[in-house]
Amino acid sequence: MIRSCISALLFIVCLHAESADRIWTARYVVTMDAQHRLIENGAVAVRGANIVAVGPRAEIEAKFQAAERLDRPDAILMPGLINTHTHAAMSLLRGIADDRTLQDWLEHYIFPAEKKNVTPEFVFEGTRLACLEMMLSGTTTFTDMYYFEDRVAEAAKEAGLRGVVGDTVIAFPSPDAKTPDDALAWTEQFLQRYRNDPLIVPAVAVHSPYLASAETLRKARALANQYGAPMLIHVSETKKENEDSEKAHGMSPARYLDSLGFLNGRTVAAHGVWLSDSDIQLFHDHSVGVAHCPGSNMKLASGVAPITKMIAAGVAVGLGTDGPAGSNNDFDLMRDMYLAAVVQKVFTGNPQVLPAMQAVELATMGSARVLGMQDTIGSLEPGKRADMIVLRLDRPHAVPMYDVYSQIVYALTGSDVEDVMVNGRTIVRDGVSTTLDAARVMSIARAYQSRISSSLSTR
Repeated sequence: MIRSCISALLFIVCLHAESADRIWTARYVVTMDAQHRLIENGAVAVRGANIVAVGPRAEIEAKFQAAERLDRPDAILMPGLINTHTHAAMSLLRGIADDRTLQDWLEHYIFPAEKKNVTPEFVFEGTRLACLEMMLSGTTTFTDMYYFEDRVAEAAKEAGLRGVVGDTVIAFPSPDAKTPDDALAWTEQFLQRYRNDPLIVPAVAVHSPYLASAETLRKARALANQYGAPMLIHVSETKKENEDSEKAHGMSPARYLDSLGFLNGRTVAAHGVWLSDSDIQLFHDHSVGVAHCPGSNMKLASGVAPITKMIAAGVAVGLGTDGPAGSNNDFDLMRDMYLAAVVQKVFTGNPQVLPAMQAVELATMGSARVLGMQDTIGSLEPGKRADMIVLRLDRPHAVPMYDVYSQIVYALTGSDVEDVMVNGRTIVRDGVSTTLDAARVMSIARAYQSRISSSLSTR
């Protein structure tokens, strides 16, 4: 009799439960919402590409019935990481020229290597390798500026990653365009092709103020604004860049861009190492987001970006890895989260600046704000895209744990990522990609290594 009553009660509960495609549960759910809710023994329900509920496990399980479940009782469930600045295909050039200055690295190694090796297939395979690395270390969205970005988009979609991608417009002939105007014409076609894609956000990308004419900068801005697309550009990465700008234009790179009307629109400025206080205020006034790349900036000795000043001034700041081959040899945003936190403490002489929770914010909601995507990604909230990751807590370096945010930033690494979902689709399960053949991707990369090495020996 009692068993019959229980069965009847369960039937009634199931009958009235809302349907969901998936429910993921974990020991801790880090939401990164406005209240920074941290839910112990929490759960997230997903329907289609979107999150429909976030809360205590018992509450979610009582309300929803899911076709698929993933229970991680010894893990952290959090928003996917958002990489605001990469050159993904450069994964195939990883390590060819380390321990050099930016100008030496670019002019004597990277540009020559690209001239001899970069093709559409190179870009596709290099981006696949980068996507594999990014997804396995917790990145769910990446921002890219390189060449043949249609192949970048194809590789990202195959991997199941979200991408904000723009083809590089540069002053000299590039692998995919003879002139800046050719690059802009190609970019317009790209903007039209991907304007309504569920995973790809097409962008306009100008390399930098010093590798584009005033006319090109104005045309690029007009094109981005016409399509409501983000503008990607390097700004004030090195001291030399600032000094050269002062000599050429009598003002900083940021001021020069503003004088051309270039900052009047959605803009993502990479690096910003040498921004002055007035530059920072300018970025705030124009809602320019900054892609902070601590690993790259340190490796190239470019300097330390004053991001605590930027954040205090209300500038949106997110994290980026930059590209391999000298500036930063990996795409592990977990590591750059750690670097961002510790380098600011050394730079300011204050161990309290950029605490762990704020570092996590940089890699999630901060990066989403930089990209102008804060309404769709960056936190675990109903109505947002289901982009989320699971971090393991069952390894020696994760025990004991007194503070979840501290553990994420100072103890855990990209190798602790166990599961990844993007747009409601599971693309990593148990630390293995479900969308890419890892062995094949790496085998192709090794074949490129031999080819690139041979080309460099004849330069």
